[in-house]
Amino acid sequence: MNHFEYRQNTLHCENVALSSLAAEFGTPLYVYSTATLERHWRVFDHAFRDIPHLICYSVKANSNLAILRLFANLESGFDIVSGGELARVLRVSGDPAKVVFSGVGKTVDEIRQALSYDILCFNVESEEELRTISAVALAEGKRAPISLRVNPDVDAKTHAYISTGLKTTKFGIPIRDATEIYDLARSLPAIDVRGIDCHIGSQLLEIEPFVESLRHVLDLLRALRAQGFQLSVLDIGGGLGIPYTDESPPDPQQYADAMCKELEGWNVQVLLEPGRVIVGNAGILLTRVLYWKSNEDKHFVVVDAGMNDAMRPAMYGARHNIVPVELNPQAVEFMVDVVGPICESADFLGKCRKMPKMMQGELLAMMTSGAYGFSMASNYNSRPRAAEVLVNGGVAYCVRQRETIDSLFSLEAIPPFLS
Repeated sequence: MNHFEYRQNTLHCENVALSSLAAEFGTPLYVYSTATLERHWRVFDHAFRDIPHLICYSVKANSNLAILRLFANLESGFDIVSGGELARVLRVSGDPAKVVFSGVGKTVDEIRQALSYDILCFNVESEEELRTISAVALAEGKRAPISLRVNPDVDAKTHAYISTGLKTTKFGIPIRDATEIYDLARSLPAIDVRGIDCHIGSQLLEIEPFVESLRHVLDLLRALRAQGFQLSVLDIGGGLGIPYTDESPPDPQQYADAMCKELEGWNVQVLLEPGRVIVGNAGILLTRVLYWKSNEDKHFVVVDAGMNDAMRPAMYGARHNIVPVELNPQAVEFMVDVVGPICESADFLGKCRKMPKMMQGELLAMMTSGAYGFSMASNYNSRPRAAEVLVNGGVAYCVRQRETIDSLFSLEAIPPFLS
């Protein structure tokens, strides 16, 4: 469920017409619904009500400060993958004691930064990273809480670029090697072994890979406890899919029921890292039509949003519903490609879509764009990034101003010898 709907043939976000947002803030424009964000977080949290757990929202999905503050107000934890993301969490008064630090490439400075704020846990992805964390913690007079991210070699049945649980990916430690690395962790100074972490991928549409992965992890937990490890944390990651077009993923309660059945009696705090499932359907990308173009039998709608604004279609071949903001039920529909202004053939928002002939200045909404939309945006072709707006009931707040051309130049300099 989300709070984007047509009222008298005009698409609204909660009680605000998207056409009025385009007039006030311009396009391209990311628009988020407060009611949807709150509802999705609460639904996911409530689904795991029967076991000790902590929701650690995956900051990489959408890192806007207003959205992070909304989740911090709900007492959420956070899953981060960089020092910059930790800084964002701290800026919105997020609790560092509820932060888990994932990612394969943590730098020494990032490790030191996270230690200084006493985060909940580092999810360690290699032996060398483990040794580095130990050395940094020792030098800082700290003890580093860690879980090992284990790779169970389970096929997540999702796009190859967002599948992270196979042995061919860069993520995690092979589960067959985990016991040896846990022994090493126990022997290192300044390391506090807390638990196990596992994350097999994103946009999963079936429960079975989650369950299979969890069973492998619980087998490892059983073996480690038999060897005297006092492990109290089990991070089962995120990855639950959402409907972009016609997908039918399990809902959070179905997912929780399956996982909680496996977790019964294990006496661990379960950490979860949802991102897309919380924010994906809570946002749209609003774009204005520049031109209608026909090449013989092929029709194109050229819009002012491009692959620099929304990378997923070009990067993953992702398919989002794209709909007119103003609906005309009697209009004749054409098969069109919705394309942007970037000088790349991969610059499209959608291919082979049925829609009316769009006139210059009309608006389209690329739905389900709240996750990995703005957070993956770039300045390719020297294009300023879009503004972001958060709607709460009947009021819209600009939560990120549109970049300007001058702002793109602000960190650049021409050396004197070129003057």
